[in-house]
Amino acid sequence: MISEIATAVLVALICWAYQAIKPPSPRKCGSPEGPPVTAPRVELSDGRHIAYREMGISKQEARYKIIVIHGLFSNRNQFLPLSQVYKFRVKSLEEKPISIKFRLPAKGGLPFDCLGFDLMKRRGDPGETPSLHLMGKEFMEKLGLYILFFDRAGYGESDPNPKRNIRSEALDIEELADKLQLGSKFYVVGFSIGTFPVWSCLKLAGAALVVPNTNFYWPQFPARLANQCFKRLPLRDQWTIRVAHYTPWLFNWWMTQKLFPSLSLAGGADSFSRTDIQILKKLEEIIRVSKQGCIPQGVYVSVYQDMMAANGKWEFDPMEITNPFPTNEGSVHMWQGGEDKIAAVPLNRYISEKLPWIRYHEIPDGGHFIFQDEETCEGIFKSVLFG
Repeated sequence: MISEIATAVLVALICWAYQAIKPPSPRKCGSPEGPPVTAPRVELSDGRHIAYREMGISKQEARYKIIVIHGLFSNRNQFLPLSQVYKFRVKSLEEKPISIKFRLPAKGGLPFDCLGFDLMKRRGDPGETPSLHLMGKEFMEKLGLYILFFDRAGYGESDPNPKRNIRSEALDIEELADKLQLGSKFYVVGFSIGTFPVWSCLKLAGAALVVPNTNFYWPQFPARLANQCFKRLPLRDQWTIRVAHYTPWLFNWWMTQKLFPSLSLAGGADSFSRTDIQILKKLEEIIRVSKQGCIPQGVYVSVYQDMMAANGKWEFDPMEITNPFPTNEGSVHMWQGGEDKIAAVPLNRYISEKLPWIRYHEIPDGGHFIFQDEETCEGIFKSVLFG
């Protein structure tokens, strides 16, 4: 009798553990159970689809073509403040949020290209004046600029990749560029955790790593320095990174269990610098709207796989990369906020010292969201294009 009870308990524990460890099935876009497909997409060689958004002048006429790689909890609708603001007032309000529809006049209208956000009017604030953020057409035409935003695998409306890793992200970018006929001469700009694919895409026209995520386990980091930076993280984040690196098969359980806190990164005021908090308050509504629909297929195939890839075991050591532009035909830039509480600033400084061909730019009082400052954002793009 006792052995039968023990067996039943053991079987129950195994079933519970299997269900806890097993990643949930994604709600694939376009499937009967999943969200609809609303964005243009290209089909990759493995059958997956990548959703994208284009901005600026046509790629056939563009002098410069830039692919933007978004970060955690983001998507192809990432907001970048290379914009002007057109303010307008809503004449009437409904009890519920309403989508504001508009039509630009054919003649004498605004010289802007829309970023494509759905602007929402919040309930109970009749005095609010919504702001429509638009990309200045004059700015884009002056530079001859074409920008391509896309949903990385599992984000937004791009299909998940069960075999996602560092190199697969870079291959997605290369195939996307090929499918859209961008040619071989284009630039890449990655933000935060979206910078890890950039390390495999350096042999292009140029690149920028903005507040880059660093892997604490890169072998050529000085152990003492890496350990000091690692210990500065909240304890819960240290354990989350350890699980992602050493036991990725347990990561879904770790992030969903309730026994221990799992993650605080970007989860509270302690994660942000003073300037980050100011930026987030200023752009709260814009960022909220731009992030809508960033993880409709599930958090595992987007955010969790992102963290496992970035913090896992890499197939190569970025510190061994040689200068991809020995004759200065292009350039690689790293932009960092000196008061960033999310990225490991000392490790990024070390990278720039060991790889002197990376041109390092530090904003002393900047935080993790330096790219949401208009002047800095323009500086990032101009540095990539003009060195």
